[in-house]
Order: sequence, then structure tokens, then C-alpha cells
Amino acid sequence: MVEQMKDIFRLDSDPSAIAEHSIESKKVAILVCTYNGERFLREQLESFINQTHKNWSIHVSDDGSTDATLEILEEYKKQLGDEKIVILQGPRQGFAKNFLSLIKNREIVADYFAFSDQDDIWLEDKLSRSIAQIPQTPTSKPHLYCSRTKLVNTDLAPLGFSPLFKKRPCFENSLVQSIAGANTMMINNAARDLMCRIADDALVVAHDWLAYLLVTGCGGQVVFDQNPTLLYRQHEGNLIGANATYKNQVNRILKMLSGRFSEWSTQNLIVLNSIRMELTEDNRRTLERFEAARNSKLLSRLYLMKKSGVHRQTLKGNISLVAAAILNKI
Repeated sequence: MVEQMKDIFRLDSDPSAIAEHSIESKKVAILVCTYNGERFLREQLESFINQTHKNWSIHVSDDGSTDATLEILEEYKKQLGDEKIVILQGPRQGFAKNFLSLIKNREIVADYFAFSDQDDIWLEDKLSRSIAQIPQTPTSKPHLYCSRTKLVNTDLAPLGFSPLFKKRPCFENSLVQSIAGANTMMINNAARDLMCRIADDALVVAHDWLAYLLVTGCGGQVVFDQNPTLLYRQHEGNLIGANATYKNQVNRILKMLSGRFSEWSTQNLIVLNSIRMELTEDNRRTLERFEAARNSKLLSRLYLMKKSGVHRQTLKGNISLVAAAILNKI
């Protein structure tokens, strides 16, 4: 009783102690999608267990694994308990739909939701750092935290880092670029509610890009942490790798100029128009100008692109965006 009174007094007299206690009390649902992930899954699960923030639960949606993935998950479930790890069957419609099935599962209740791949390794302070950079109030405002990653090969040898972006995250940027991988992201309940409004049959390019679009578009806040929070394996099994090497950057530019980017834009715009009235007034205007630019002749297209404020994070990226606009590939 005496120790409890000391703790209460410490919290009452020390604002930093109050903040620390508040962070520790926040529940995080870790959302994991698996598919034949036996090779690296144990290391990822161990990195969850080693988190300095301990108030978490793991929710795994398996998309039909035929290897030992489910056996490994069941092993950890016995070790951690039913409240710490929940195993679900995925929709088997691709990784984006699998993640959305977890996000939309209302039986998963938490203060925050962290996305995870099956083959990364989280740094020990990933959850605590993420929570600390999401404002506690107002809870009705969508918030998204994301970060850089340390790139490693299959044996965890360092390969470098994901791109360092310095411009402010915003809707004008999200229309033409996703700045961070979902494996670094944490969202609050308001941001989750936005993602839940997307129709089940919507064509989603990528759930990380979707989160960035929705949070910025609807007046939320995005924090891009320039410090890495995890080891991101680069291997032949990656569905989407980090845009860090020269070769990867060239491939992204070629996709933009080939028309693939235009297809992605079309799919993203369909999703955004489904919640158009949730966007802020300024962002609706930006969206209108971007849509008009895509359907205009060259001079009008370039004028409307400039007026919309749409941009990418780097000079090289903006040059490729202008080139795509000239070729009408936006």
C-alpha cells in the first residue's frame, strides 16, 4: 500500500512520469499477415516479445500457408496464451485485402494498431517510440506514425537504409507517393475508422499508401520518423521491397512512365471518391485539380498539376512526375 501511494505521489508531482504511465497503459494490437513464412517468422515473433512496451496482443491472419507457419504460431500461442496471440484465417485475396480484413475486424480492440510483415525484426523500442509520437488528444483526429527502416539481407547483414524524406507529409504528396512501408506504421482508432469505411470490394493498391492517403486527406496528422524502427529484410520473397537502391529507383520511375502509375492513381482516386465528403475542403479542391489535370491537354495538365500542389519528396521524384505529366501517365 505504501509503495502504491508513492507511485501515485510520483505521478501527481512529475509530468514526465504521468506521460510515461499513460504510454505504458496503451494497448497495441499488432496486426500480422502470414503466408508460408516459416523461414523468418520466429525471429519476428521474438522481436514482439522483446518490446520494451509490454501492453500488446498479436493478431495473425494466415492466407493459406502450406508450410510450418501455422505450427509455429500455435507453438507461440501455447507459450504466450490466448489473450496475447490470436490466429485467424485470411481472405486469400492478396496481402492488401488480408491486412484490411484485420483492420476491419471489430473484435480486435485496442488504442493503437501496428502493422507487421512476417519476416522483419522490430527494434526493441519500436512500439514505445511509435506511441510517444502520436498525440494522446484529441482522440477523434486520425493519426499515423511511420518511419525509415534499416535494410538487411536474409542473414541480417546491413544493406543501408530506406529513403530519408524531409518534406512534411501531406495530402498533396500522398496523391503521388507512399512515403513509408506498412511494417513501420501505427495508427489510432480514428485512422482505423477511416480505413474501415473502404468497401470490401475496393481495389486497393497497397494498404500503407491507403493509410497515408486517408489520414492526410481527412485532416489527420502523419509523423515520419527519420530514425529506423526495424530491420527490413530484402529477399526474393518480398512482394514490395524498399525503394532504396539505384536499380529499385529506376524501376519505380519506369513504372511511372510506362502507365502503371496511372493505373494505381485511378484505383486510389476511386477509393478517395468513395469517402469524398470526409476530405477537408482544401483537400477536395486539390483532388479536383489533380483529377482534372489527368483528363486535360498538355498545357492545361501542367498548369493544373502545378496549381494542385501535388509533389513527390525528392528532386529526382519530382522530375519523373513532371515527365509522367508530360506523357499523360499520371
